[in-house]
Amino acid sequence: MSDAASSQRAGLAAGLGAYVLWGLLPIYFKLLKDVTPTELVAHRIIWSVVFLIFVMAGMRLYPALLHACKQPRLVGALAMSSFLIAANWSIFMWAILNGHLVAASLGYFLNPLVNVLIGTLVLKEKLRRGQLIAVLIAGIAVAILAAGEWQTLWISLGLAVSFAFYGLVRKLTPVPSAVGLAIETTLLAAPALAVLWWLSTHGGLAFGRDTPTTLGLIGTGAATSIPLILFAVSARILPFVTLGLMQYVAPLLQFVTGIFLYHEHLSDERWASFMLIWAALALFVWDSLRGARSEAATA
Repeated sequence: MSDAASSQRAGLAAGLGAYVLWGLLPIYFKLLKDVTPTELVAHRIIWSVVFLIFVMAGMRLYPALLHACKQPRLVGALAMSSFLIAANWSIFMWAILNGHLVAASLGYFLNPLVNVLIGTLVLKEKLRRGQLIAVLIAGIAVAILAAGEWQTLWISLGLAVSFAFYGLVRKLTPVPSAVGLAIETTLLAAPALAVLWWLSTHGGLAFGRDTPTTLGLIGTGAATSIPLILFAVSARILPFVTLGLMQYVAPLLQFVTGIFLYHEHLSDERWASFMLIWAALALFVWDSLRGARSEAATA
């Protein structure tokens, strides 16, 4: 096997591993159902910092970290992205622990289409006809959901919008993934510690209550960081189109888990919304593949 083929296989395995882990992550967090979403997010931040200390050392990224920390504008951008990812994690945790995994999966199905919309409005990228139709179909789906399932609409839209803008900030911030995540979690560490201190003084801290819960909370650092690191590896190797198509693995697993493992109810409005979103995504994927072939032919 050639080095290029071996590299492609490694990239594919890393990317698939990242999205499968993201898709199955709700099962892990469901095991910590007695922990409040606020404490869970705080521990996710703190233990990610601890985990990344060892990762950064193993990958010899401390010089890159120090270089990034000396750039105020870059740190400022990562402060913004840290706020967005904290908001995303908070909504996601609340949705999982309150039985709204299907609504969360819808948010991540919507995410690529929100990316297209942001790329058009913010980055002034041209919207192809197929992409425009896909976005309009998604808009109809959201309108149907708003009419019949408005109570959980904020979950889907909150996850889609927060992660889309997080991706936008990280796209415009020239920093390696692990370094960026290390800075983001470090910036969030002080507020997270403050939250844990407040919970401990008010008798609401689950950490230390029993061994399984304590170990589970410590493990959130690795559970958070490993998929992001695998994603960074695959992003450097795989074509963007391939990576883009793989991102639907995570919300599909979340959807299946919510329906078949946790028996969440799907109303007629939700079914109609999901069918339209999937139709929009199919059109989006087809248009992306066609665009990629056209670019390759003219190159």
